[in-house]
Amino acid sequence: MGKMIGIDLGTTNSCVAVLENGVPTVIPTRQGQRTLPSVVAFTDDGNEVVGQTALRQAVTNPHRTIYGIKRLIGRKANDAMLERWRTCVAYDVIAAPNGDAWVSTRDGDYSPPEISAIVLQEIKALAEDYLGEEVTDVVVTVPAYFNDNQRQATKDAASIAGLHVKNILNEPTAAALGYGVDKSRDQTLAIFDLGGGTFDITIMKASQGVFEVLATSGDTFLGGNDFDQALIEHVVAGFKEAHQIDLREDPVALQRLKEACETAKKELSSTTSTSVNLPFITGGPSGPLHVRMDNIDRPLLERLTQGLIDRLEEPCLRALEDAGLSADNLDQVLLVGGMTRMPAVRQKVEKIFGRISAKDVNPDEIVAIGAATQCAIMSGELQDVVLLDVTPHSLGVRVKDERMSTVIEKNTTIPTSEKKLFATTRDNQTYVDIHVFQGDSEHVRHNASLGQFTLGDLPQKAAGKVNVEVSFLLDADGVLSVTAREVTTGKEASVKLTPSGGLSKNDVQRLVAMRAGRTMRP
Repeated sequence: MGKMIGIDLGTTNSCVAVLENGVPTVIPTRQGQRTLPSVVAFTDDGNEVVGQTALRQAVTNPHRTIYGIKRLIGRKANDAMLERWRTCVAYDVIAAPNGDAWVSTRDGDYSPPEISAIVLQEIKALAEDYLGEEVTDVVVTVPAYFNDNQRQATKDAASIAGLHVKNILNEPTAAALGYGVDKSRDQTLAIFDLGGGTFDITIMKASQGVFEVLATSGDTFLGGNDFDQALIEHVVAGFKEAHQIDLREDPVALQRLKEACETAKKELSSTTSTSVNLPFITGGPSGPLHVRMDNIDRPLLERLTQGLIDRLEEPCLRALEDAGLSADNLDQVLLVGGMTRMPAVRQKVEKIFGRISAKDVNPDEIVAIGAATQCAIMSGELQDVVLLDVTPHSLGVRVKDERMSTVIEKNTTIPTSEKKLFATTRDNQTYVDIHVFQGDSEHVRHNASLGQFTLGDLPQKAAGKVNVEVSFLLDADGVLSVTAREVTTGKEASVKLTPSGGLSKNDVQRLVAMRAGRTMRP
């Protein structure tokens, strides 16, 4: 059996690592970098390019360059979160026949798992070149706050790329594994993970090789992309006031502006001021026009992003409360994700938790290193380490008045199983629809539908006289199985849920066959 690799499939950048001689090692890209931009582009000659190569041609090919796909994965096209995202990207976000969010280019329409698979196929090739052997088994990380639909879509992406997911690992949990596996003393940790597209906060105890997640919270639409956008909108507003031209309507100008603002944001983490200068950004009645802003300083960026920074606090306080702890109970705060380099974010963390974060963590690599550590645990290379994770959202079924009756509470340690008894609501009711939801609201409209099935041939009795026991089994990957049983007759329905969205099994198999043997241009 070949080596198992750990993959951090990030919104902005991805990272892959493997355990070599007992040490987690990051596998470099073809350009010698330690992270791979999560960018895919389709060229005029029909080729696909990935990573830095795709990023380099984004300005000249904006409509056919796809980035930030992780923000679409497992989401519906009518998701309110995507309305603003559509104004930030040059490619088109469309609704698939089942309502899922897809991307559209002149080359065709693509599901987010298919785009992600192209990135994963490049990662697979990099790992095989590095190791000199075929790679099929992987541990893939996802944001802790991802729901079941988003996790399943991530697994589909891996399958399309020719990879077998042995374990889906929450990113903050992976970070703790990467950081703490060699630390002998007992610790209570807060893992603060702010990446390109998502924010997670996890409270965990590490004791004698046992890593126990106590609580997790977060925001799946808060990350570095939003900080970039705040600066982009500031520059766009200034240019529009000066020239009455909206740069967002020009895809090439928007892409140039995105790259310049992202660079400026990064520079302001180490310097106090920078500039955004883009000559010949567009044309006006009197000739070429330029963007020239020399007054971009750190206080300005902090003012523009204050609302985003403020949004970081509530999930942290909720996670502490769910864990039954206060900030004083923490021994360490780990910062994960590139956005944690921003001084204002670090200051916010210190204000929330009352302590400075650990300094010996590379925020770009620690998640992949943790995933590689989990590979070693699963393969038996690393022993005496136990990981106890939790489900990030409550799971339940729809009941009267469109409410959700919770069967498994959020932050329950997995794997787990729970049962709940329900009664019929109508006289002579012959069947019940079991509609499963995931989320933390009592109203199903605010939660994610995971699918539904029917238990039929019920005894015809008065309302409330027929009882149905619903059993939830949640495995270590967070994959849910549901069984419904009529109590008196023992009649049972136990089926895999039919998802309310995502790719079908046939779709995945078709894409696997289509992509088999296809490699990216370096």
